[in-house]
Amino acid sequence: MLTDMHVAIIGGDARQLEVIRKLIELDARLSLIGFDQLDHGFTGASKERLDEIDFTDIDAIILPVSGTNSAGEVETIFSNETVVLSEDILSQTPEHCVVYSGISNSYLDGIIKATNRKLVRLFERDDVAIYNSIPTVEGTIMMVIQHTDITIHNSRVAVLGLGRVGMSVARSFAALGANVKVGARKTEHIARITEMGLTPFHLSDIAEEVKDIDVCINTIPHLIVTASVISKMPAHTLIVDLASKPGGTDFRYAEKRGIKALLAPGLPGIVAPKTAGQIVANVLSQLLLELLQQREENE
Repeated sequence: MLTDMHVAIIGGDARQLEVIRKLIELDARLSLIGFDQLDHGFTGASKERLDEIDFTDIDAIILPVSGTNSAGEVETIFSNETVVLSEDILSQTPEHCVVYSGISNSYLDGIIKATNRKLVRLFERDDVAIYNSIPTVEGTIMMVIQHTDITIHNSRVAVLGLGRVGMSVARSFAALGANVKVGARKTEHIARITEMGLTPFHLSDIAEEVKDIDVCINTIPHLIVTASVISKMPAHTLIVDLASKPGGTDFRYAEKRGIKALLAPGLPGIVAPKTAGQIVANVLSQLLLELLQQREENE
């Protein structure tokens, strides 16, 4: 149980509602910032403004999956107020306070370093990423069905990258009967693709490998689907880019060429916010229980 632990949940989308429910079950004391337009009332949680919080009493801060933007603003779907997590606010927290975010950026890293606090990036954890790959795959399948006029069965699909998402995407499209080829760089990934019964290729050969595909699914967060690669694709090819913003595709050139290219980060929160929220909530609750246990041991 998280009795007496004071947690500030700042901003977020529908996924955060599952986090709130889970932490209330565990008897945590919650301050909700950026939820003033949320109709749902949570017993055991109080909606507050940022300037109403006594941050000297906060044991943990939970940010949305997206963390902050480059100016420190936090996404608040359930509020019109601008919420900024500043270095000054963070410096008021106790030394043991931990910040939890899905991802980070230079701004968030900077204020964490300046205040000597701990930051946990949830989406860098294997368990979160693997669980999240499930709704990501379902959302990708949905997008391919919506934006093509052919069946997935017998289509020609190129998946770029064999990370935690790439592996799930490649396996699922193959299970639906697609002819799947997977691009990777590491020799162990090439070996794994072969073991999975799929067709491997080295990413240095990508321009040749896309000449006959119907769908290109990118999971690599670097510019990999360049103008020269897109110029080799058939005109009907659909590009679905699952990498975090700004993706790994030259969207400007794709539009110029008339090839449909969709940037689709954060699919779990779009297609299955309840499940995606439960994934984050379960991991967060375990991490907070460990944090509380460590604190009690140190005391």
